Amino acid sequence: MTKPDSKRSSVALVTGKPANAAEEQVNNGSSDPSVSGSPHHALTPPTPTKHKSAKQVSRDNLSRRNTESEVFDDGTNTFFWRAHTVTVLFILTCVLVYVTLLEETPQDTTYNTKRGIVASILVFLCFGVTQAKDGPFTRPHPAYWRFWLCVSVVYELFLIFVLFQTVRDGRQFMKYIDPKLGVALPERDYGGNCLIYDPGNTTDPWHNIWDKMDGFVPAHFLGWYIKTLVIRDWWMCMIISVMFEFLEYSLEHQLPNFSECWWDHWIMDVLVCNGLGIYAGMKTLGWLSMKPYQWQGLWNIPTYKGKIKRMAFQFTPYSWVKFEWKPASNLRRWLAVLGIIFMFLLAELNTFYLKFVLWMPPEHYLVLLRLVFFVNVGGVAMREIYDFMDDPKFYRKLGQQAWLVAAITVTEFLIVVKYDPRTIMLPIPFFVTQCWFLGIVLILSWTLWRFFIRIQIPFSTICYVYRLILKLIKEKILINLHTMAHNDKAKRGLVILENFIQKIYKNIPYLRKYSL
Repeated sequence: MTKPDSKRSSVALVTGKPANAAEEQVNNGSSDPSVSGSPHHALTPPTPTKHKSAKQVSRDNLSRRNTESEVFDDGTNTFFWRAHTVTVLFILTCVLVYVTLLEETPQDTTYNTKRGIVASILVFLCFGVTQAKDGPFTRPHPAYWRFWLCVSVVYELFLIFVLFQTVRDGRQFMKYIDPKLGVALPERDYGGNCLIYDPGNTTDPWHNIWDKMDGFVPAHFLGWYIKTLVIRDWWMCMIISVMFEFLEYSLEHQLPNFSECWWDHWIMDVLVCNGLGIYAGMKTLGWLSMKPYQWQGLWNIPTYKGKIKRMAFQFTPYSWVKFEWKPASNLRRWLAVLGIIFMFLLAELNTFYLKFVLWMPPEHYLVLLRLVFFVNVGGVAMREIYDFMDDPKFYRKLGQQAWLVAAITVTEFLIVVKYDPRTIMLPIPFFVTQCWFLGIVLILSWTLWRFFIRIQIPFSTICYVYRLILKLIKEKILINLHTMAHNDKAKRGLVILENFIQKIYKNIPYLRKYSL
């Protein structure tokens, strides 16, 4: 199949402009001689209306162009890139003819049912790989991403089927996939003795740490490395990482699997596994953003070393877009970022709750396959969401992969709710409810303040209110604390706090006239 980016990059190579800019001017009928190539256009001065429109388009897309890498492609269209629709249809027909005429059908109804379902899925995948619409990614090959799009459709249909079964039938249906399933399994409790160094165990005092060193430690690191490549933002990754640990604290009364030691939460997970994975991911993102994207056909490269390097780079992106989420820039982006974080956390929780309600052990290959599935579809979905947020005038609808990932995440959660409502409805401890209520109130308050109230109140009024708050802290709260302090150490701490508040006043020019 012809690469859709080749034409755009070829225009960029000729005009010396970014590919999307060149394509935009061609589509808008721009009179730029570098695009049209006509001497008549070069001599005819543009009208003021068109000139203003071009400047407006340039302003609107300046931020987007600054985050996109420049791509140079010689436009080589080899056998590897062609669609091969007729070839796939011919091979598929030959296989079906063989099964129909030359193979004897077994008399096993269960086996025939399974094979018929698998054959139907394979035929649908063949159709989708050759005929489905391309997404934003083209490497290593567009057919690869079309394959995962079709797998998303199959997985969503499977989830819908499971959702419409009774709880007993749904769990027993999993035996058709693996006879070992359909049996209730106990959840492993990661809590218990939380001593880092256990002096009571003379054989191995560090046994608590070694017990936690299982296969999930490298899985955590690799998972967050990939999530960083998907989200492409350090702050969002850290927020999701920390928020999930708070969710584990909040839901450990529902799933014993969430019961972990404090150092397992914050040292092993957040700092070591997640933190190192995010750090490695950010370093990779830095390399991808600085890497030159110059593509040549394999047969146009003279040296064997160059050919091997070109084959290796086939598994890197065709171009690169740096994500700039800017959640505080406007209300639409703020709500979108909150929705992305919420769906990310929901998908993470579904991993644990699904295997709990469907009775799948953590090490089962279906759990691993689901993670591999989300690794492949998550990057495409996040790119489509970013394009939809960043340029809503061009991307007028949500991308197909992002739509499917959202539908899959919601369907998984509905299966959890239907199959085990008793666990989901277990009352949350009161102090946990208070913490989440406070967090939600703070988010709502900041949203109202940032996007509705702040823009209507003069800044001088805000400074005056700020002055009253600081004065109240100094005259009421700190004085009372001074009287309650019983030792020199506490008094010195209060003096340091009072000096810190005074420095805030001195370092803000707007507040200097409101001296304490």
